[in-house]
Amino acid sequence: MRVLVLSDIHANLTALERVLADAAQTGYDVVWCLGDTVGYGPEPDECVDMVRRLSDLTVVGNHDWAAVEKMDIDDFNPEARHAVVWTRKQLSPENWSWLRNLPGTPETKGEFTLTHGSPKVPVWEYIQSPDVARANLEYFTTPYCLVGHTHVPALYVWREGDSNCREISPTPGQALSLGGGARIILNPGSVGQPRDKDARASYAILDTDRATWQVRRVSYQVETTQAHMRVAGLPDRLINRLSFGW
Repeated sequence: MRVLVLSDIHANLTALERVLADAAQTGYDVVWCLGDTVGYGPEPDECVDMVRRLSDLTVVGNHDWAAVEKMDIDDFNPEARHAVVWTRKQLSPENWSWLRNLPGTPETKGEFTLTHGSPKVPVWEYIQSPDVARANLEYFTTPYCLVGHTHVPALYVWREGDSNCREISPTPGQALSLGGGARIILNPGSVGQPRDKDARASYAILDTDRATWQVRRVSYQVETTQAHMRVAGLPDRLINRLSFGW
């Protein structure tokens, strides 16, 4: 089975459509989404419509919960708070209800655990270092855990006898083997707001039959998304960062 793994779309419809077109060239069987379909970007309702239609499994992200008033936004920075308040006014009742009912705890699909932030703190914790990754191994029992939230593609690999996880920054387009008995935390990066100084949308293809993971990067019309954000009156910082991938 080939799984299209999406995360942190952040209401960027132009990026999402480009990712789907790119993934269709090689084919996929199912779609898993690791949360934050909305937030920051200019097309929250349209992106939720698309994810609802395509995804076989979606978990909730912090911006998803914030948009449907299930999370206090006092800890969000001013630009993020602005986007949350704006997003709340854009969602249809059906999409509001769908986001509100997404699972806020990790979901399991065979050998894979899916969550947004971490298995320990599903909606909020960032896994950005080997130490944090290692501490999270005791919070899931499957060999593999898929996470998002950081907007940076990465793998954290631990083998029996290792004192800590090994961090890997994947090369786009290169399929990595998941075999060998390792436990691995995998992040596909962000579709709609990359933060690794690469402005291209990021996603992953998981092949469960071949036990491979491939992060893919694809360019999209950033200027189109930025123009839509300006029309919506979203903050300049959110608009400008898309050009630089930070």
